[in-house]
Amino acid sequence: MSPAAPAPDPAAPDPAAPDPAVPDPAAPRFRVRPPAHWINDPNGPFRWRGRHHLFYQYNPDAPVHANVHWGHVSSPDLVRWEHHPIALAPTPGGPDEAGCWSGCVVDDGGVPTAVYTGVDHAHTGLGTICLARAADPADDRLLSWRPRPAPVVPGPPPGLDVVMFRDPFVFRHAGRRWALVGAGHADGTPSVLLYHCDELTDWRFAGVLLDGHDPVAAAAFGDKADGWECPQLFGTSGGDHVLVVSLWDGTPRSTGYLTGRLEADGQGGLGLLARTGGRLDHGRDFYAPAVRQDSDRALMWGWSWEARDGAAVLAAGWAGTLTAPRVVDAHPDGALRVVPAPELELLRAARPFVTRPGRAVPLPPAYDLTMTARGAATVTLLRAADRTLTVRLDPDTGTVVLDRSGWPRAGAAGSAPVTVRVPPAPRLSVRLLADGSLLELFVADRATVTERVYARPDDVPELTVEGDAEVSGWEQVPPRRG
Repeated sequence: MSPAAPAPDPAAPDPAAPDPAVPDPAAPRFRVRPPAHWINDPNGPFRWRGRHHLFYQYNPDAPVHANVHWGHVSSPDLVRWEHHPIALAPTPGGPDEAGCWSGCVVDDGGVPTAVYTGVDHAHTGLGTICLARAADPADDRLLSWRPRPAPVVPGPPPGLDVVMFRDPFVFRHAGRRWALVGAGHADGTPSVLLYHCDELTDWRFAGVLLDGHDPVAAAAFGDKADGWECPQLFGTSGGDHVLVVSLWDGTPRSTGYLTGRLEADGQGGLGLLARTGGRLDHGRDFYAPAVRQDSDRALMWGWSWEARDGAAVLAAGWAGTLTAPRVVDAHPDGALRVVPAPELELLRAARPFVTRPGRAVPLPPAYDLTMTARGAATVTLLRAADRTLTVRLDPDTGTVVLDRSGWPRAGAAGSAPVTVRVPPAPRLSVRLLADGSLLELFVADRATVTERVYARPDDVPELTVEGDAEVSGWEQVPPRRG
């Protein structure tokens, strides 16, 4: 679509949308995604006037990455999501004429304000930092937004030879307002840049928060990434901070975290003194997470892309989904702590469909499963004549293996088993949220695995358990109105 063309009316019928009478069994029913076309990064998770707001990168025209807008949903409870009109659209001739890329939403003196990356047609990876303000702050659904015509930051600071510059994240620390921007340098060094922005219209460069030469970052992430996207920061219950970055490091790209202390750098800026870090999600289908810091917790959503070939995506008419919301924190040793948001239990049916199965039990299209092993055990979730989808648990070694090797993935990533290791213990608990093709595995509140698995029509979704394990499961259903 030409950048000068008007944005589609989100209320108009969409002739390209899939037929709702023939739902795609791979499509998640209870995760945030538009009814059709393309979604990628979650943006700006925000709480306003009692509602949870979530935005996302969105192409309203096709299930491909192009023509990026900000889609918008809100919810009273994190499980019942209402779709709203497009929040941000490219402005012909403006700094975001080629796309409204990732960013955040903050309360600026009582006015919800989107802080986002604008790109023009010649951006080559260098974005500008743009603002858009809610037209009516009294509207709890925030249905209308007014972009500022000029960017507040026209590009990267001079003298750093930056070749990647995007994805602002605004936060408060030590009585000031700061912002992070993801960056990559011409020599291949990834970094997170730091700005002062006490006034959102006046940004001042304050140095490099952290870069790829940091020894803890290098040990946690390796040396493949030449840029760090979507930097996010949250405080932990123990007083540390966790920096989350999306690693521009290959196919599929991955995510990482670093736990440490924010400290003044003596030059008016901040640095992160990292003490540990690692993979944020151990699966192959998770990227670009966004974090919302509340007074009592931090919530995170990620993007799960499609892992089937392009022809199947075009035939389906949709691509991508956001994950379930996750509560994130850090253990005393600095390791990530991550569990599903408790609100997700509102999706559980009134009665479990399985407890301690001793025989094969059919699995519904969406379910919430808890597996607790006291010895080595194998839980089978999907089977066919030539393959099975299984989770293997061994508390003695602290090992969990998601084996989906019979179900191929598109691209070069392959479908080898994914192994996660946590500290050994007498019991090992794993929670699995399955919704269509989206699998989210939570391992002992220390690790997650996000994968996409596409069942064939003749595959059998069936639960069987071998070994010393107990299993409880609930079908996920629309919550009762409260």
